[in-house]
Amino acid sequence: MRTNRRHFLTYSAAALATPLLPATAFADWPKDKVIRAIVPFNAGSTIDILGRIVADPLSRQLGQTIVIENRGGAGGSIGSAMVAKADPDGYTILINAAAHSGAPAAYPNLTYDASKDFACIASFGSVPNVLLVAPSLGVKTIKEFVAKAKAGNLTYSSAGVGSATHWAAERFRISAGFQGTHVPFRGGLEALTEVMTGRVDFVFIGISSGLPFIKEGKLIPLAVSSAKRSPSLPDVPTTLEAGFPNSDYNYWTGMLAPAKTPRPIIDRLHAEVTKVVALPEVQEKLAVQGVEPAPLSPTEMDAMNKREIELNLKIAKEAGLKFN
Repeated sequence: MRTNRRHFLTYSAAALATPLLPATAFADWPKDKVIRAIVPFNAGSTIDILGRIVADPLSRQLGQTIVIENRGGAGGSIGSAMVAKADPDGYTILINAAAHSGAPAAYPNLTYDASKDFACIASFGSVPNVLLVAPSLGVKTIKEFVAKAKAGNLTYSSAGVGSATHWAAERFRISAGFQGTHVPFRGGLEALTEVMTGRVDFVFIGISSGLPFIKEGKLIPLAVSSAKRSPSLPDVPTTLEAGFPNSDYNYWTGMLAPAKTPRPIIDRLHAEVTKVVALPEVQEKLAVQGVEPAPLSPTEMDAMNKREIELNLKIAKEAGLKFN
């Protein structure tokens, strides 16, 4: 019995040490099984809109249904945690944005590692965040806004603590040198609504969410936090142009999977998402949402995510930010 048990343990250890299966082992992925795409923000948010634009044609290309599930809350960390703990079989993916890289600084007690527990798949592009105020605030330029902010404690909304909308506001606030009171909500639409009503003074949010209200004259765009001007708002300056160094914010968007997802599946998804994003009809829809191309390989995207995590941690520490 002891010999058999010893042999069993030896064979078990050998099995666990066996290299990953060859690519041919995953040739039939995806099988007849629904793919869950978790969006860690509410319906109508920037990343939800972009995720749906990409998911529909991706579903057709893969020949498999993709169901988007909105699991908002805690700056995107609730939905992200679900994916981090999901089976790494290619049937649960995460559609997220820059909030993913900000979560570790905003939530020190995360139940997952935003870098090590995920494998980046593909980028949808980057979306400039735009600084929006209601006409009732009485400012029309970024200079007037900063003067008003320095004269009094303004309030600013976000789609949640540690969300990209929060980070964009904090980076600009620190650069411009004024104090403010953060008012977090569960989603971007709520954050926008509170600014439109005048109950909150300003918000930084993805152009795709803000454009409809800008066109209706309900909100005034003062600046974008991208490195260069957005084609969607060509007359609106960047925060860097306006003279505020280190105020730009990289709002990346894309797809991730649990870290141990087999590489052949990651590579297949990367190739298919890349094809989808290149489709003329998809490019047109993304352009309408203010998305600018930002092609990255899975390895490049992993590295970018890690850099952003480290930068956000550094900013939070040096500025003494308290996310509450």
